[in-house]
Amino acid sequence: MSLDSITTSVDEAVSGFFEPIATWLGEVVFYSVPVGGTELPLIVAWLVVAGLVFTGWFGLVQVRKFKLAVDVVRGKYDEKGSAGEVNHFQALTAAVSGTVGLGNIAGVAVAVSIGGPGATFWMILCGLLGMATKFVEVTLGVKYREVHADGTVSGGPMHYLPKGLADRFGKKGKTLGKVLAVLASFFVLFFGLFGGNLFQVNQSYAQLVSVTGGEDGLMGSSAGALFFGILIAALVGIVLLGGIRSIANVTSKLVPAMAGIYIVACLVVILVHVSAVPAAIATIIEGAFNPQGVAGGVLGALIIGFKRAAFSNEAGLGSAPIAHSAVKTKHPASEGLVALLEPFIDTVVICTMTALTIVIANPASYVELRQGGESIGGVTITSDAFATVLPWFPYILTLAVMLFAISTVLTWGYYCMKAWTHLFGRSTASELTFKICYTLFAVAGSLLTLQTLIDMADAVLFMLAVINIIGLYLLAPVVKRELNSFLEYVRARNAGEITEDDEDQEPVKTTV
Repeated sequence: MSLDSITTSVDEAVSGFFEPIATWLGEVVFYSVPVGGTELPLIVAWLVVAGLVFTGWFGLVQVRKFKLAVDVVRGKYDEKGSAGEVNHFQALTAAVSGTVGLGNIAGVAVAVSIGGPGATFWMILCGLLGMATKFVEVTLGVKYREVHADGTVSGGPMHYLPKGLADRFGKKGKTLGKVLAVLASFFVLFFGLFGGNLFQVNQSYAQLVSVTGGEDGLMGSSAGALFFGILIAALVGIVLLGGIRSIANVTSKLVPAMAGIYIVACLVVILVHVSAVPAAIATIIEGAFNPQGVAGGVLGALIIGFKRAAFSNEAGLGSAPIAHSAVKTKHPASEGLVALLEPFIDTVVICTMTALTIVIANPASYVELRQGGESIGGVTITSDAFATVLPWFPYILTLAVMLFAISTVLTWGYYCMKAWTHLFGRSTASELTFKICYTLFAVAGSLLTLQTLIDMADAVLFMLAVINIIGLYLLAPVVKRELNSFLEYVRARNAGEITEDDEDQEPVKTTV
C-alpha cells in the first residue's frame, strides 16, 4: 500500500468520525443571527463589544499610550533584576508570530472580495478596538504568571482566571477559576495541535508544491511531502527544546524578516500604481458606507471586516498572554501596553497593506470574484495582485508563507506546552512526551489535511474567547490599578526620582 493511499484512508476515516461533531460545534460556536440582510456571528459581536467596552473603560489607551508602548518595546523603561525570560521586543515578536500568518495573505483577499473594499475600513476599526482587549488580557497574564524555581515562567488564562478570580471573589471564585483554567488549557492545546501546527505546515507545503511544478513537480510526490514534513519537524523540535528563550530568539529575527519582505512587496506594487492610491483610499472609505453588491449593505461590509480582523489578531482569545507572560518586568501593565501594538501590526498594518495592494492592483481574479464568479482561493488573489508588477512574486510569497508558517508553529508549540504542563504536570517526561507529539504533528501536516479536526479546532479556540472575556470583565479593576502603578513609575523615571539600576524598586501603589 502506497503512502498516498494510507494518508487518504486516514483522512477519510478521521473526517467520517469527527465531521458530525465538527459540524455541530461550528453551528453552536459560530451561531449567526440575521442583521440587515446578512448574518452576524455572535462570537464576532462578543469580541468587538469587548473591544468597545475596554476602549471606553481605559480611556482610549491604545491611542493615548501608543508612544509609551513603543518606548517600552525599545527598552526605555527596562528594570534590572526583573523576573522573566525574554525582553519586551522578543515577547512581542513571539506573540505576533502566532497571529501574523496565512490569514493576513489569504483571508484579507476573501474579505475584500466578498465584502468589497469597504471591508478594509471596518477591519482597521476592529483592529484598533482589539488593541484595548489585548492590553487587558496581557496585563493580567503578567500579573498572575507563575515564576518557577528554574527561572522559567508560565502564564495565560489558565493562570490568571483561577488566581485573579480567587483574589476578587474568594473561595467560590477560586473554584470557578480552576474549572475555567482546565477548559482553557484544553482549548489551547487542541487548537495548537491542529490549527497552529498541522494546518500551517499543510498550507505552506501546498504553496511550495504550487511553485515547484504542482503535483507532477519536484515536491508533488508523497516522498516530497514526507521530506518536507520531517524537515519542518526537525527545525521545530530543535527550537522547541530550547523553550521560550530559543523561540523568542528565532521569532525576533523571523517576524521582522517576514513582515519586512511582505510589506516591501506591498509597497512596490503600491508605488508602481501610486497614481491610483487616492482613488483606492476613496473607494475603501466610500465602500465602507455605500458598498456595492454586498449582502446586507453597510452592515454586510462591516461584519465581514470585523470578522476578518477578529479572526486574525486573536484579541480576547487568551492565547497571546501565554507568550507575553515570559517578559522581564516588574510592572504587568508595561507588557500590556506592548501587547496593544500586536493588533496594530497584524491588522492595521499588514492586513491593510494586503487589502490596499489588491484594491490598487485590481487583478483579474479579484474582479471576477467581485462580479460573482466562482470562488477563488484567497492566496491566489493576493499572488495575482503582486504578479501585476512582480511576475516572479509567487516565489517570494512562498518564502513569506514558509516564514509565517514556521514562526506560527513555533509560537503555538510554546502555547501548547504551557497548556499541556498545566494539565499533565511539568515533569521532564511530561514535557518530552509533548515535544515528541508536537513534532510528529508537524510531519503529519505535510501528509494529511484532517480538515474536519482543523474546523473543530477553530471552534474550540473561539470557545476560549467566551470564558476568557468574562474573566477580563471581572478583573478589569485589577488592570486599572496596574496601569496607574506603571504610569506612576514612568513619571518617576522621567523625573529622575528612580533609575534603571534601582533593582529593588517596588511598584508604586496607587488607588483607582
